[in-house]
Amino acid sequence: MNTTNTMKFTYYPGCSVTGMNKAYDVSTRSTAKALGVVLEELDDWNCCGASAYMSVHEKRAFVLCARNLALAEKDNRDMVTICNGCYVVLSKANKYMAANPELNADIQKALAAGGMSYNGGVRVRHFLDVVVNDVGEEAVRRRTSKPLAGLSVAPYYGCQIGRPSGEIDDAEDPQMMDKLIGWLGGRSVPFPLKAKCCGGMMMTTRPKIGRDLTGKILKCAKDQGADCIITACPLCQINLEAFQDTISRKSGTDCQIPVLYFTQLMATAFGLDEPAVALKDCLTPVEAMFAQKGI
Repeated sequence: MNTTNTMKFTYYPGCSVTGMNKAYDVSTRSTAKALGVVLEELDDWNCCGASAYMSVHEKRAFVLCARNLALAEKDNRDMVTICNGCYVVLSKANKYMAANPELNADIQKALAAGGMSYNGGVRVRHFLDVVVNDVGEEAVRRRTSKPLAGLSVAPYYGCQIGRPSGEIDDAEDPQMMDKLIGWLGGRSVPFPLKAKCCGGMMMTTRPKIGRDLTGKILKCAKDQGADCIITACPLCQINLEAFQDTISRKSGTDCQIPVLYFTQLMATAFGLDEPAVALKDCLTPVEAMFAQKGI
């Protein structure tokens, strides 16, 4: 799609990317600007209630989501997020409120206490979906000034972005990042664990299970000949990147591989400079990998 006509979205960053995952936020804003996409941050947004709260008290978590949706509805445009967890719970609240009048009534009462209401007019989007399906191949290729020739990439989607309904991609074999890698001049490796769970919060609650799940993904990427892994989820990124030393030591297997966000890969291929790419925030040797490949 031609991006000469500006695309404008309401941007919901979410808690994690304004804290320990700032590189995702920085590189997202940078790539959006490079593609002519305007991301206008939602004013006065709050936590979406992802993580454990959705399972502890689902209705209260829906109220948190609904407040964000009500704020975004005033903008009369799609709301974009970059966190898989935020995308799932905001979309879930949207669907459940539309399908369940009793639940909707309870949530509306909570919103009314704050002088708000929500009429179901917001479409929740993931930025990856916007890049692939709205911006499109032609615009991405045109903006790419440093093609990722010779770079083999394992696209790790995580277990949430395509589930449960597979609305924006196939739940078992998603393809959006695979396409994007090719548009940027790289090679997407066959990656059978691309949509399997990395362990999520089990890395803190059941660490052995978490390490086993993450270790399988890291080893699979290396076995498939990947130079690096890209992901679209802040929690997945932390699990895949921060625990490689521990997983390698405890499993007796080399699980060391660079990990970065898909937006950092895009920003690199677009020829953007630091700090717009935020590679220095990576814990794994991403910069060294690009240097070795002459990128």
